[in-house]
Amino acid sequence: MRPLLVRLHRWFGLGIAAFLFIAGLTGAVIAWDHELDALLNPTFFHSTTPGAPLPSLELAKRLEAEEPHAEVTYMPLSVEPGQTWMARVSPRIDPRTGAPYPLDFNQVALDPVTGAEQGRRMWGAPSLKPLNLIPFLYQLHYTLFLPTKLGIDFSVWTMGVVGMVWLLDGFIAIVLAFPNLKSWRKSFAFRVKRGGYTLAFDLHRSGGVWLWGLLIVVAVTSISMNLGAQVVRPVVSVFSTLAPDPFRTVVPGPGLTAAEADAARDRIAGLAAQAGQREGISAPPGGLFAIPSVGTYAVGYFAAGNDHGDVGLGNPWLIFNGRTGALLASQIPGQGSAGDIFIQAQFPLHSGRIAGLPGRIAITFVGLFVAALSVTGVVIWLKKARARRAGKLAAQAKAAKLAAAAAALQTAPERAIH
Repeated sequence: MRPLLVRLHRWFGLGIAAFLFIAGLTGAVIAWDHELDALLNPTFFHSTTPGAPLPSLELAKRLEAEEPHAEVTYMPLSVEPGQTWMARVSPRIDPRTGAPYPLDFNQVALDPVTGAEQGRRMWGAPSLKPLNLIPFLYQLHYTLFLPTKLGIDFSVWTMGVVGMVWLLDGFIAIVLAFPNLKSWRKSFAFRVKRGGYTLAFDLHRSGGVWLWGLLIVVAVTSISMNLGAQVVRPVVSVFSTLAPDPFRTVVPGPGLTAAEADAARDRIAGLAAQAGQREGISAPPGGLFAIPSVGTYAVGYFAAGNDHGDVGLGNPWLIFNGRTGALLASQIPGQGSAGDIFIQAQFPLHSGRIAGLPGRIAITFVGLFVAALSVTGVVIWLKKARARRAGKLAAQAKAAKLAAAAAALQTAPERAIH
C-alpha cells in the first residue's frame, strides 16, 4: 500500500506544484491587499481636503455625469476620514449597437469633499504598474487569467480541481509522514545543521506535519472559493439543511433604465438603515451594490472601511427589489443551520480575517510555506529521480558486464580448441 501512496503523492504533488506556488505567493501578498495597495498608491486612496464629505449618492451622480457611458455598480455609503470615495463602475449599453460602451477603467477614486477625481484604473488588469499591481495579484490568485470558453469558466474549475487534489494529497502526505510508531519523532524534526537536501526534505515533511491542520483548512476553503455551488454546497447539504444562496437564487426582474436606476438607488439607500434594524443588524449601511440590468440591489452593513469584514464571519447583506424596495433575501453571518454557518465561514477562513490581524498573519505565513512546499517537493523529486536514474544505469552497466563475462566464458573452450 505504501508504494502506491508514495507514487500518488509524487504525481499529485508534481501536478499541482506550479499552481500552489503561484497561489501561495499571491495569497501571502493579498492578505494585506488594502494596506499594500494604499502604500503603493497614496493619491488613489488618501484625500487631504478638509471639510465634510458630500453624500455618497451625490458623488455617484457627479461621477456618472462626468462619465455618461459608465454606471456605478458599487459604492461606499460612508467614507473614513482622510480616505477617498472609491466606486466600481460598469459600461452602459449603447442603444445603437446593443453592446456595452468601451471603457478602459472599472474603478474610480474621488475626493469625497469636492467630488474631484483622484484616479481611475482597470481593477484586475494584468499589469505590474504600482496602480495595478495588487489587483493584478489578487486576480491572478483566484483566476490565473484563464479564459471562459463554451460556457465553462476554466479558472474556477482549474483552481477548484487543484484544491481537491491538494486536499486528497494532504491526507496521503500525513500517512506517509508516519511510516511506523518508532520513527514518529523524525516527522517533527528539522535537521538544520545538515542543511542542503536534508533540510529541504525536513521542511517538506516535518513542516507539512506541523502546519497540516492549517493546510487542510486552506485546501478546503480554496475548493469553496471556486466550486462552492458545484461541489461544496451539495456535499454539505447531505449533512445539514442549507438556506438558499441569496446571491444565486434571487429571481432577476426586468432591467432598469438610467432614470429608473437613479431612482432605485436613491430608494434603496433611503430605506437601508430601517431595513437593517428590522433584521436585527446593528451595523450601519456601508456599501451599495447595484445590478440595474436585473433590477436588483444589495446593501452591505459595516462601519466605514470595514468592507472586508475584519473579524468573524463577515458582514451582513440584504438584497432588495430596485423598483419596489421589497426585501428579497438576506445573508446574516451567524444565522442559519450548522451548514449555513460552515458556508459563511469559508471566505473568512481562507483570508484569515475570521481571526482578525493574527489570522491574516497566519495566512501570510501559510501562503509562503505552501510556495516552499512546492519548491521542496520538486527538489526532492529531482534528487530521487537522479538517484533512480543512476541506480538504473549502474544496474544496466553491471548486467552488461556480467553478460560480457558470461559470453567470454562460453567462447573460452572454443578458443582453446582452435
